[in-house]
Amino acid sequence: MNRKEDIFKGMKEALLKGDKDEAIRLSKLSLDMGINPLDSINRGLTPGIQQVGKLWEEGEYFLPQLVIAAECMKAALKVLEPALSEKGEKKQEIGRVVIGTAEGDIHDIGKTLVATMLSVNGFEIIDLGADVPIIQMVNRAIEEKADLICISALLTTTMPGQKRLIELLREKGIRQKFKVMVGGAPVSLQWAKDIEADSYGENVIEAVSEAKRLVGA
Repeated sequence: MNRKEDIFKGMKEALLKGDKDEAIRLSKLSLDMGINPLDSINRGLTPGIQQVGKLWEEGEYFLPQLVIAAECMKAALKVLEPALSEKGEKKQEIGRVVIGTAEGDIHDIGKTLVATMLSVNGFEIIDLGADVPIIQMVNRAIEEKADLICISALLTTTMPGQKRLIELLREKGIRQKFKVMVGGAPVSLQWAKDIEADSYGENVIEAVSEAKRLVGA
């Protein structure tokens, strides 16, 4: 195995172990070695985060390991992305997502984790945070030319905001322009069907899978 392949393997293992310092070290080393940062992302980091997601689905990894791996990848990307800009390159983006928690709901952790995992899986993320007015979410999706709107609700009292989002898109005559995915603890697949959302993410890995399906990735 050549040195370059060792670097890629080490990056993958760093994510699997949740070793942020190692992920950063290898990212810096790869630049020092003249390795194309895009190769480091596509052949080292991305396979690593995909393997973490697979292990989480299989029940071998738990939520804290998933969160730590995502943070490791974000830290590594911070090292590599400036070098991509210098080369006039950018990591492949498979879709643009506007994401937020419905108005009246201040819960942020689950939404933030989904946003992070979407980002490291190739989506461009516009994270509006928590307690977001529906009109703001729609206007930002229009402004950003988003492919997908993800709206989370962690309270039964804020779930109607998800329905209102879809209604507002219809009122504006732009429902067909955006795919809408809903999620959150009280949200169900049946609720998603009832409000005619395009998809429902039961957990963070399913959200990523569904987002990829919705944009045809």
